[in-house]
Amino acid sequence: MKSQAEGELAAVVAYLDTLLDIPAFPDYPNAFNGLQLENSGRISKIGAAVDSGLKTIEMAIAEKIDLLLVHHGLFWGGSAPITGAAYTKLAKAMAANLAVYSAHLPLDAHPEIGNNILLATELGMKLVEPFFEFKGRTVGCSAQVDIVYRDLLERIEQRFGRAVWQCHAGPERVRKVGIVTGGAGSELALAKAEGIDTFITGEGPHHTFALAEELGMNLVYAGHYATEMSGVKALADRVASRFGLSWVFLDHPSGL
Repeated sequence: MKSQAEGELAAVVAYLDTLLDIPAFPDYPNAFNGLQLENSGRISKIGAAVDSGLKTIEMAIAEKIDLLLVHHGLFWGGSAPITGAAYTKLAKAMAANLAVYSAHLPLDAHPEIGNNILLATELGMKLVEPFFEFKGRTVGCSAQVDIVYRDLLERIEQRFGRAVWQCHAGPERVRKVGIVTGGAGSELALAKAEGIDTFITGEGPHHTFALAEELGMNLVYAGHYATEMSGVKALADRVASRFGLSWVFLDHPSGL
């Protein structure tokens, strides 16, 4: 007889696919949202992580996790021979009966547990709307605000517990904030076209400093990893609560 703390992989995957609208949500070609690596079907403990690198896999194995939920999946580099580091990673996961489920843009965009809405909420923003379209779906969010830029920057730095990179080239009084977690700095001009005066993301190219000045925008880079931790935590908590499982966050920051 199965213990109450065990769930079936197929049932959890079906729940996740529906919750995140995985089949219908567009993404980058190598994102491969959904179940990326299956196991025997048994789940007793869930792990949440931003990335699915070898170190994270090893952390999951040490924690006796059998389902790892990640934001950045196993196959970003595209199709390639399973040799070297790729073989080591997959071999260790399979030997430990570790399943891996990835949710990239579908998790960014979720209206309740998505990275973007969670960050907006954590920064005290209330009038939040969908923002930043990708292949017909909005993945970020925007908010009408009325706050002095330095006060907003202080909120951001309190949220992340450190100083963040920023370019104060926009208005002193912020009226509309755009949030797209991760690496969306190259989309600064698109944000400007949608009326954003202050854009918060994780990271972006070097030239966006000059671009922010030219566009007259405030630009904040709070860290790719740091801005994408909340979603996988919220996702793991929701799944664990629904299926009566335990979960843990595997923190392996890149510093980027």
